[in-house]
Amino acid sequence: MKFVDKFKWLGTIFVLVGIILTNVNYYPLNIYLHGTGVIFWTISGYLSKDKAILTNFGFQIPIFIFGILNFLLN
Repeated sequence: MKFVDKFKWLGTIFVLVGIILTNVNYYPLNIYLHGTGVIFWTISGYLSKDKAILTNFGFQIPIFIFGILNFLLN
């Protein structure tokens, strides 16, 4: 298995666990885990030069930053 594929699988696990935690309203751990998965996917999109993945997950990073800042500042 290639390095990028391992990154994708690890990112997938973090994203799915984050989604599950969101559905059971387990906050803020859901943001941290889902956000970690998004970073893994963004890096794998960059390494594999996949612009669709890079665009999709790259634009999610600021959303998670806003969520984390909202939690920390309130």
